[in-house]
Amino acid sequence: MSSEDRASCQQDGSDMRLYFKLSSFYFFYFALLGGLAPYWGLYLEDTGFNTIEIAQITSVLMVTKILAPNLWGWVGDHTGKRLELVRYGSLFTFVFFLAFYIDNQFWWFISVMAVFSFFWNAVLPQFEVITLHSLGERRERYSRVRLWGSLGFVASVVLLGIIFDHVSISYLPDFLLGIIAFIGLCSLFRFKQPAYSRQRAKGAFLKALASPLVMSFLLINFLLQLSHGPYYTFYSIYMEDLGYDRSTIGVLWAVGVLAEVLLFFIMHRVMQRFSLRDIVLLSLLLTTLRWLMVGVYSEYLVMVVLAQCLHAASFGAMHAVAIHFVHRYFPVNIHGQGQAIYASVSFGAGGALGAIVSGEIVNAYGSPMAFNLAAVCSGLALLIGIFSFKIKSHSA
Repeated sequence: MSSEDRASCQQDGSDMRLYFKLSSFYFFYFALLGGLAPYWGLYLEDTGFNTIEIAQITSVLMVTKILAPNLWGWVGDHTGKRLELVRYGSLFTFVFFLAFYIDNQFWWFISVMAVFSFFWNAVLPQFEVITLHSLGERRERYSRVRLWGSLGFVASVVLLGIIFDHVSISYLPDFLLGIIAFIGLCSLFRFKQPAYSRQRAKGAFLKALASPLVMSFLLINFLLQLSHGPYYTFYSIYMEDLGYDRSTIGVLWAVGVLAEVLLFFIMHRVMQRFSLRDIVLLSLLLTTLRWLMVGVYSEYLVMVVLAQCLHAASFGAMHAVAIHFVHRYFPVNIHGQGQAIYASVSFGAGGALGAIVSGEIVNAYGSPMAFNLAAVCSGLALLIGIFSFKIKSHSA
């Protein structure tokens, strides 16, 4: 074997190890979300909380995304110790989740959710920066790594759905705690961190934030996640009220994420061929169609399945675009803050308001109305995209 062949084999082996380490973290991080998103509302309902209380407890998970990613993003950008932040965040996520076992009163759950999610929500934006830096010139392969997060979500949601058809949903915290432990173990892998520089452009973050394009991007993602409020808070309860069993509900969640996985396989080609703007506008149009289908036709299984397939657009495509948008339009020394502001405005502010408002709407008018209004929100985001989200370059 020639020296060139040996070097190529070593490079391939190094790449495989890198992809394994990055993918493992995403797998378990989103496996935790696969336990929380579909089943946390059912668990809270089983514990004895009413519709408004479920919405308020769930909204805390989103509220902490407003503060935590920005605070940790600022620390990461100013210390360069992103990997340490990921490790400490994973450790304290595990420690504070244990507090759910102490009491089941409303204000205790609110408090524990706030502390637990403060650390959990801070981890991912820092790891996104590590991932993009580790991939280097192969940054377009981000979707191939991120799809393992989707597979983790699918594995979690399907297995737990089957399990909870046979055992009580009260065991949910036990399964979630085990997943959190694996997140912590995966954070112990060694990763390449961006070089830390003490020199930073004064006001670079505010300057980037003041760009009309960036403001339009953030507003679109705020409205998009606002429209997801009924989905992440009441979708499983809504499906159960319509007569679907928990294993079927788990499969429905999995269908959405599998569609997202298939998109991630080809996303790097899509982003080479189409502009970010084209992808955003089509995704928002399909998202609006999705919520209308859920609100009007959820009694028909085939329509529910088709609506879930559109999760590839409403989350998969939009998130992939967002990660690349931040990497392009925020200076390299504030990428952590860029990812953080995206997470806090969209998943944080948008998700929290969506959860709270959907609780009020479901309580007063029922779930179908909540999803119809979700379509209005994503439709408004589409209009903003058409008139103000304009990018000159052809592709990502």
